[in-house]
Amino acid sequence: MTKNSVRRSTRLLGAGLRALLVLTLVCGVLYPLAVTGVAQALFPGRANGSEIEDAQGRVVGSALIGQSYDLPPRSGDADEEARPDLRWFQPRPSRGLGTNSVNPRYDLLLSGATNRSGDNAELAGWVKAAKAAVVRENSTAAHRVRPADVPPDAVTSSGSGLDPHISPAYAALQVHRVAERNGLAVREVERLVARHTEGRTLGFVGEPRVHVLGLNTALRDLIRN
Repeated sequence: MTKNSVRRSTRLLGAGLRALLVLTLVCGVLYPLAVTGVAQALFPGRANGSEIEDAQGRVVGSALIGQSYDLPPRSGDADEEARPDLRWFQPRPSRGLGTNSVNPRYDLLLSGATNRSGDNAELAGWVKAAKAAVVRENSTAAHRVRPADVPPDAVTSSGSGLDPHISPAYAALQVHRVAERNGLAVREVERLVARHTEGRTLGFVGEPRVHVLGLNTALRDLIRN
């Protein structure tokens, strides 16, 4: 009786080990390799993170994740409030969700919405301050931005805080400031924005939009040329 129990236990243990080895090989090696191979063969760009490259072939970021374009801290203090680098088109507010400059590095801290209601006093204060900053920063000697010209996406973050797009209206609002800061003609910058404006998906899904990283990458190449 005891010998039969030992044999039965040994057989069960052996069967379990064989199943473990087979499942490890199939699920831990063969399946990941097959999925990776199919993805690389059919969707290499998406499989590698939807990377965007500049004219020199250097990766500057992902098409799926928004970035901010800020000046380095004046005092070297990492806790100093970020100041936007006004040479570049600015994305939607992120409330500190991520930081970046025009280099390929991107410091992702977290993603998420504020979850504040529309009548929340703190949210209203953020929007009011952001609107005043947009008017102030985008007004030039030859072009005055009116508060009524500021679109909603210029003063509110997206649900994730990482939206890589802005509206054509917000991009157009920044054209005069970008042109002045970079010594370019307004019409030249307007044409650049037009080339990077995407239509609705399939012609009817979503809204027209401008990809900020793609636009700024093209702007940097234009300035260098």
